[in-house]
Amino acid sequence: MSPGAGAQPLITGVLAAQEVAVAPATIRKWVQLGRLTPAGRQGRAQLFRLEDVFAAERAARGRS
Repeated sequence: MSPGAGAQPLITGVLAAQEVAVAPATIRKWVQLGRLTPAGRQGRAQLFRLEDVFAAERAARGRS
């Protein structure tokens, strides 16, 4: 594996919600439903990879 591979920064649920224009409660719901998996924690806050957030958003909106 190349250096830096997979070294994407992690973001909080609030920032994740802002990135995909949903409420933070929606991010929490996606986690509860298994559509989004936290990649880490900072204290009590769950942290997410941006690419995972975008994938969950596409899955939630693109069910046609």
